[in-house]
Amino acid sequence: MQIKPSQLSHQLQKNIAPLYTLFGNEPLLIAEATDLIRASATQQNYTEREVFTVDHRFDWDELQQANNNLSLFGDKRVMDIRIPSGKPGREGGKAIEAYCQTLPQDTITLITLPRIDKQGQSTKWFKALEKTGVTVLFYPIERAQLPAWIEQRLIKQQQSTNTETLQFLANSVEGNLLAAHQEISKLALLYPAGKLSFDQVKDAVLEVARYDVFKLSEAMIAGNTARYVRILEELKGEGTAPPLILATLSEQIRSLLLIRKGLDTGIPMMQLMREARVWGERQRLMENAARRFGIKSLTNSLLLAAKIDRISKGVAMGDTWDELIQLGFRFK
Repeated sequence: MQIKPSQLSHQLQKNIAPLYTLFGNEPLLIAEATDLIRASATQQNYTEREVFTVDHRFDWDELQQANNNLSLFGDKRVMDIRIPSGKPGREGGKAIEAYCQTLPQDTITLITLPRIDKQGQSTKWFKALEKTGVTVLFYPIERAQLPAWIEQRLIKQQQSTNTETLQFLANSVEGNLLAAHQEISKLALLYPAGKLSFDQVKDAVLEVARYDVFKLSEAMIAGNTARYVRILEELKGEGTAPPLILATLSEQIRSLLLIRKGLDTGIPMMQLMREARVWGERQRLMENAARRFGIKSLTNSLLLAAKIDRISKGVAMGDTWDELIQLGFRFK
């Protein structure tokens, strides 16, 4: 069953489904929908969560094993399956079909995909997802629709403005939803509820917040993907060199890997923090992240970082900034 994004909240309140498939080319909207489903699941005591990021090295047997291995304590769980390429391949397609035929008990499965073309939507594995669960397609917000979209976002934070100012905001972000979201959130921080003047909005938009790469890595290890994407977009707009960003993120992942390996061998946490040269409040962030992800997951993140490095140097195909977004999504 396919529903519109606007129907998702009502559907979750009515009866949460065992399987959701979110797809489209608006990362912000998909991330928000993902958070909505996870929040609803948490309210209904789905306390465990397993994350699978599918790439060309992914072993589909892991999915079947997770399907078979129910919690020893009977806890409900969320299976978060991410397929950034949108192409699971022949083996993956068969695995998805089999998974849909025997959905695990006490489990909500969440599958996220990029935009899927008509040919992709006609495949057996995608048809199985549509037949078995709820699918939500996220269309791009067209340029002409953006002022109205911004207006609705302002209303949610109890603010409003006139038509001319909405048009100014839409022009300022050049159709980029992530940038629009950042500016709208900024207005909520700067001004109280009520009607905003053109000068207030103009001053807020032109006074662009500057984020540094350190804050980007902080957002990544905290699993705050919405903040991560906003900061990354800002760095891109400021012309920050991708190698500098990648070097900082890779260093954080190596530190997490060191801590994770140490935890597995029983080394005291404080000793691990000293060895990783992590101090102050950042220690709690790093510890939480190290406990959330296993050695294999962190190693795969480093492999993706190496791939991004090759792309940035022109020796591999791909888009550096898109891949950096996918790197951040691995830590959600």
